[in-house]
Amino acid sequence: MTAVAHVGRQLALRWVETRPTWLGYATSHALQAVNFITPRVTASAVCASSLPSTRLSSTSTASAAPHPCVVVGSGPAGHTAAIYLARANLEPVLYEGYMAGGIAPGGQLTTTTDVENYPGFPEGISGTDLMDRFRQQSARFGTKIHTETISKVDLSSRPFKLWVENKEDQEPILARSVIIATGATAKRMRIPGEETYWQAGISACAVCDGAVPIFRRKPLAVVGGGDSAAEEATFLTKYASKVYVLVRRDKLRASKTMADRLLRNPKIEVLWNTVPIEAKGDGKLLKSLILKDTKTSETRELPVNGLFYAIGHTPNTGIVATGGGPDGRGPQLQLDRDGYIITKPGTSLTSREGVFAAGDVQDRRYRQAVTAAGSGCMAALDCERWLEEEQ
Repeated sequence: MTAVAHVGRQLALRWVETRPTWLGYATSHALQAVNFITPRVTASAVCASSLPSTRLSSTSTASAAPHPCVVVGSGPAGHTAAIYLARANLEPVLYEGYMAGGIAPGGQLTTTTDVENYPGFPEGISGTDLMDRFRQQSARFGTKIHTETISKVDLSSRPFKLWVENKEDQEPILARSVIIATGATAKRMRIPGEETYWQAGISACAVCDGAVPIFRRKPLAVVGGGDSAAEEATFLTKYASKVYVLVRRDKLRASKTMADRLLRNPKIEVLWNTVPIEAKGDGKLLKSLILKDTKTSETRELPVNGLFYAIGHTPNTGIVATGGGPDGRGPQLQLDRDGYIITKPGTSLTSREGVFAAGDVQDRRYRQAVTAAGSGCMAALDCERWLEEEQ
């Protein structure tokens, strides 16, 4: 282990020891580690150290013979794909990333305490424990797990080529097929106090977290003016005493149907021309927001116990966003207008034969751990069939 990795691991372990576990806070995002941009050390750093060393490789080497399949990403989608591939005796290799952009293996799911909506755990399970179990199951069936980040790929011809971060000048990893499961990153505002109260009152998924005890019968706020904001605000009224919707402009971007539903709800109040500029609390939980009027610049304090961002997500498609086209500046896979990988409906097939996508990197709608795991299964089965046909 490098000195940097050792320091990162020690910081993460110290963070785990001091993190409050009594919040009953549940988030089940399926946002994976690779290319995740949140600059913070998370509890998931313990994942890589909690397994027997025989099941972990922390140093990758180029192989002359292409691997049947390389999985890029370490969330529910990536590990589910690896489990299915390993059980099919395809000897998958999984690159889970390590502190990629500040997030350790397992992705955003590992930064939560209790996950309460993943089937099979009636009492709930911590995000870290859940991802530990995913990882152990992958390793048990023979997945070769590398705690490194894939930073560059060449999908122009087979075998496909992949490079590890900080080793781009070395020989590439070769693969007959690739499953991309790098997730998507929730957009955040980075206001003062956000890091302090992230997962302690501030979230980017109302569906995941809105029902937890710290939000019940409390005033909450949602930032955004589109359909997602309208949908999440409406959802939160099931649990909150009141929901404020903070809209930067003087009108909603949401569809008429969603906007009408929002404005008719007696528990929702829209604050026009308003943005949060600071999150405040008691050091443990969020207690209020400092709001700014975008027209007058006047500020005021609003008592709330929760802040939910509904301002969109950024798919982690950086490794395929360039390197394609005649000049090498275009994407290597077909992406939609927001950068999500486009898959053939009902499958995990991408525009490049032999390359498959699973999880939030191709799912702009659901973004849940259970749906990511399901798409990981689809990718593995699609990949297995494709490899059989290629032989």
